This record gives sequence, C-alpha cells and structure tokens, in this order.
Amino acid sequence: MDNELKEIIKRAEQEASALDSLKNFNQLKAKYLGKKGLVTSWLKKISEFPKEQRAEIGKKLNIAKKTLENLFEKTFLKLKSEEKARKLQEQKLDITLPGRRYGQGSLNPISSILKEIEDIFKLLGFDIAEGPEIETDFYNFQALNIPKEHPARDMQDTFYISEDTVLRTHTSPVQIRVMQKQEPPVKIIAPGRVYRCDMDMTHTPMFHQVEGLLVDKGINFSNLKGVLEHFLKAVFYKNISVRFRPSFFPFTEPSAEVDIECIFCKGDGCRVCSGTGWIEILGCGMVHPNVYKYVNYDYEKYTGFAFGMGVERIAMLKYGINDLRLFFMNDVRLIQQF
Repeated sequence: MDNELKEIIKRAEQEASALDSLKNFNQLKAKYLGKKGLVTSWLKKISEFPKEQRAEIGKKLNIAKKTLENLFEKTFLKLKSEEKARKLQEQKLDITLPGRRYGQGSLNPISSILKEIEDIFKLLGFDIAEGPEIETDFYNFQALNIPKEHPARDMQDTFYISEDTVLRTHTSPVQIRVMQKQEPPVKIIAPGRVYRCDMDMTHTPMFHQVEGLLVDKGINFSNLKGVLEHFLKAVFYKNISVRFRPSFFPFTEPSAEVDIECIFCKGDGCRVCSGTGWIEILGCGMVHPNVYKYVNYDYEKYTGFAFGMGVERIAMLKYGINDLRLFFMNDVRLIQQF
C-alpha cells in the first residue's frame, strides 16, 4: 500500500508539472481527489482492512491526501500566475500612444440657420412668437383670407386630420393668434415646423418656415423692402442684389416674390439659377385688409407687411446642398461639417 500511494503521488506530480494552462486542471484534480478519485477510493476501502490496521492506514491516506492537496494548490497558483502574465503580454498597452479622440456633436444646419435668422430679426426689434402645429381650418385658411373652395387651398397640399383640423401648412396662423391678443404695434417673427404632402429633392412632408409680421401706423412697402434687404445681406454675408417681382398671395395685397442675385454665378447665369442670374428666396406683401377684419384691427388706421421664407431653402443656398432630404437623414458625415 505504501508503494502504491508513493506511485500515485509521483504520477500526480508528473501530470501536474505537464499542465501549461488551467484548462485541464480541474479534471486532473478530480482524477486524484474527486468523489471517484484514486485517493478517495482508498479511503472508502478502510473498512475492508482489519480493525487494528485501520488507524494506521487512515493516517497514511490522510497524509497522501494532504500532500496532493498542497500539490494542486501550488499548481493552481502557478498556472494562474502564468496565465495572468501571458494576458498582460498579449494585451499590453503602450502608454506613449496618443489617446483616442471622441467626436463632439454639432447642430443640424437647419437649427443653426434658424438661430441665425432669429438673431438677425431680434436685432431689428422683432419678437419671436410660437403657435400650435395642429391648427383649425379657421386659423390656417379662413382668417388668412383663404375661404372654403378658394383655389389657393390647392397650392397647400394639406394634411387633413379632420374636416376642420389640419397640420399647419405655414406659420402664418401664429400671426392671427398674436393679433387677436395684442393691439398694434405688432412686430414678430414666427419660426417653426410646417407640413405639406410633398416629397422630392426640394420638398419634404415636414419642413421649417419663418413668417414675419409688422403692423403699425404708417407702415409701407418701402419699410418691407428695407427690412428684407437688410436680412438677406446679413444671412448670406454678402452685399447681394435683391429684386421684388409682383406675385399673388391671398393674405397680402400687393404681393411680391423676392429674388436674390445667384450666389453661385454672381448673376451671370448657371444651372442653379436656370441661366437667369436670380434665385427666388421668399414671398411677401402688405397685409390684406380682409385679414384685419378677423382680428378687429382698423385697416384705415393701421397698415402692415408680412413675409415668409423656407429655412431649408436658405440653408441649401448658403451651404451648397443640392438635396433637401439630406437635412433629415442624420448622416453624421454631413452634420460634422457644421
């Protein structure tokens, strides 16, 4: 029995020294000290020996068991240390390398342009007004001199929620709401989201507008022209030429479209301006007397002007972007440029 125990310990030492990782460690330990291990099986046989020999045999088996436990403990610590050293070697970090730079977020170009537009008009003394994006037919059409069956409604491509409720097609309803609550003078801009059933390179179902309104005594078209010329030169950072063309809007009379000198060809004519040298930028006019009736203003005492512009169109021209949909695709490569 003594020789057998010595042989078991010797064999365990050889097999333990041959291990090069913890992968097979538990399996080897179980081979000798597990429930069915070699030493454990000897302990189970003690009852088969004569009674007077059992104490001596048990003592020898316990010594052998303790020797193996110490062997496996040292082997485990050795293998764990080697594995740690190996991982440190494989995953070592060169602290002299420069650290990784984390990119910073930036505003969408539409948000930037909106803030810039608001800042320009604030300097001119305009207040900022807001209103609901879900509007009644009254505020979106009727109070703006667009009654039922008016052909101008076909120009709007409206999202109808119900017969008398729509997603606003412009921010002009904000002007009506402000005038209902405030006596002249009124000097506001109304930036915000608007909605129309349209989708292509230059139109999206949701886009942004800034509407402007100034009502007071003695306001004329020259005042309107001066405000818009100042704004356009400020927003494009250039001393560009501006022209006004007669047009039609139900809520203004007279009405005009405003063009700026093509910022790409400087008026010589190119693909962007269709060879004309001019680019349409916004619409405007003197507030129609019929609009005053809905807000109880005296149209013989007060006059005013209104204007409206598409924010995306200004951003496209200013930044040279040819597809309106890019503003809403959240492409980081585009947004990082701003």
